Amino acid sequence: MQYRPFAKLEFKASALGFGAMRLPQKEGKIDMEESTRMLRTAIDRGVNYVDTAWPYHGGQSEVFLGRALKDGYREKVKVATKMPCWEVKSAEDFDKYLDAQLKRLDMPYVDFYLLHSLGEDSWSKMRELGVVRWAEKAMKDGRFRHFGFSSHDNNAGFAKIIDACDWSMCQIQYNYMDLDGSPGLKGFEHAVSRGIPVVIMEPLLGGRLVNPPKAVQDLWDAAPRKRSAAGWALEWLWSQEGVSTVLSGMSAMSQVMENLDLADASMVGSLSASERALVDKARERYRALTVIPCTNCRYCMPCAQHVDIPGNLGAYNDGIVYDKPDSARGQYNWWRHSFEVLHIEKHDIRAAGCIQCGECDGKCPQNIPISSWMPVIHSVLGEGKPFVKSPGGGK
Repeated sequence: MQYRPFAKLEFKASALGFGAMRLPQKEGKIDMEESTRMLRTAIDRGVNYVDTAWPYHGGQSEVFLGRALKDGYREKVKVATKMPCWEVKSAEDFDKYLDAQLKRLDMPYVDFYLLHSLGEDSWSKMRELGVVRWAEKAMKDGRFRHFGFSSHDNNAGFAKIIDACDWSMCQIQYNYMDLDGSPGLKGFEHAVSRGIPVVIMEPLLGGRLVNPPKAVQDLWDAAPRKRSAAGWALEWLWSQEGVSTVLSGMSAMSQVMENLDLADASMVGSLSASERALVDKARERYRALTVIPCTNCRYCMPCAQHVDIPGNLGAYNDGIVYDKPDSARGQYNWWRHSFEVLHIEKHDIRAAGCIQCGECDGKCPQNIPISSWMPVIHSVLGEGKPFVKSPGGGK
C-alpha cells in the first residue's frame, strides 16, 4: 500500500480509503459477514482510513463498522463519521447526534468528525448555533480528535466555508468529469493551497465511470499502457499532489481486490503528459454525448419556484451520457427524499416544481428551451418514462 501525507497532520493515509456507504446487502440489510470480510481484507492489505456517516444504509453503517472493527482492527485505522447537519435544529443536537453515533460505533471517540454535506446555507446555520465552539469542547473532552466537513457545494460556497474556520480536513466530490463544480478543480486547489488535507469522494462518479460507452472505451483500449476504466479514473486522482486519500464505496470483494492492487501501484505524477491528454479526450467524448447543452453558468437562476434548473438538466444529461438511467432517477428521487424526509433542502428543487412561467428561457445564453425540458425531465426521472433527446420527444 502507498501512503500519502495528510497535509498538516502527523499522519500518512493509505492511498485507498474504505467508504462504508455501498456495502453488499442481503435481504435488504448489510451483509455483515461479507462486508466484514471485505473491510478486514482491505485493512490487512494496508488501508488505514475508513469513512461512514449517520444516514448510510439507513443508519446501520455505523453499527456495522463498530462490529467489524473488533478483534484489534480499530487500532489499525482512522475512523471518520459525519454529523447530519440537516437534522440539527438546536445547539443541543450537536451532543445528541455525536453521542448517538459513538454508541452505534461502540467507540469512545472517532478520529475525524465531519459536518456532513455542508453548503453555504447549512454552514451559516451551524455557525450561528455555535458549532465551532462546541467542536473545540468535544475535542477537548476526547470524543473526536479532528474536525472537518464534507461538501458538494459550488466553488464559491466551498471557498467561503473553507476560509471561515481552521479545518483539520475536508472531503469533496472530485473526479476527471467534475472539474467545474461540486466543488471541482478550483475547490481542490484552494484547499491544497490552504494546507488542508483533501479526502476524495465519488472518484468513479457513483460507478458511472466504470463501464464507459464505446467511444470512451475505445480510447482506453488503444492506450499503450493498459488500465481498466476504474483504473484510469483512480490513477488520475492519485497522480495529483494534494490528494490525501481516495475513498471507494465498494460493494463486492472483486472491487476491493482490484482497488487494492491499483492503490499499491499508485504514486504522484504517475500519469504521463500523453496519458493526461488521453483523460482529457475521454472527458470530451463523454461531454459530446450530452443532450442538453447546459454549461452550468446559472444565468437561469434563481428560479422563483426554487427549482435547481442546472441540477435537473445535469441529472438528465448524466442518465444519457453515462448510460445510467437508474442512477439519474435515483438522484432525482433523492432530492425529493432530502426535501420531504431529511429536510436537507428548504424547498423541492426537482423539475416537478416548474410552473412553465418561461422566465428562465430568455436568460439562457445557450438558448435551451428550459421550460419545455422541465416536464420532460420529471416524466423521465420522476415517472420512469423513456429518455428522449429533445423536448419534442425525439429519441
